Amino acid sequence: MLHPWYALRYVGFITRELATGALKVAWGAFTPGLQSTPAIVEFPLRCRTDLEVTLMTSSITITPGTLVVGIAAGGNGEPATIFVHHMFSGGRGDVVAGLTDMEDRLLLMTRGREGTP
Repeated sequence: MLHPWYALRYVGFITRELATGALKVAWGAFTPGLQSTPAIVEFPLRCRTDLEVTLMTSSITITPGTLVVGIAAGGNGEPATIFVHHMFSGGRGDVVAGLTDMEDRLLLMTRGREGTP
C-alpha cells in the first residue's frame, strides 16, 4: 500500500534527482577534460516485494548517470542484490549512501513509518 504523503515526497525527490543528474551528465558531456569516474557497485536491497524492487530499480535507471546492470535474486532469507553503474561516482561510499537514501525514501512510501527499518 502506498502512503499518499510519502509518495508525493518521493516523486519530489526523484524529480530533483532527475534534474541534478541531467545537469551533471550535460556538464560532463560539454566540459573538455572533465573525467567521469565510472563505477559498478554491488548493493544488497532491503526491498522485499516485487513492487518495491521494481520501483527501486526503475528509480535508479531513470536517473541520468546511473543504470542497474544486473539483479541477483535473493532466496533463503538472503536479500536481492542489484549491481548499479554510476557514471560520476565519488567513491563506493558515496554511491552506497545515495542508494541507501533512495531506498529509505522508497520504503517509507511503500511501508510507512511502521514498516521502515
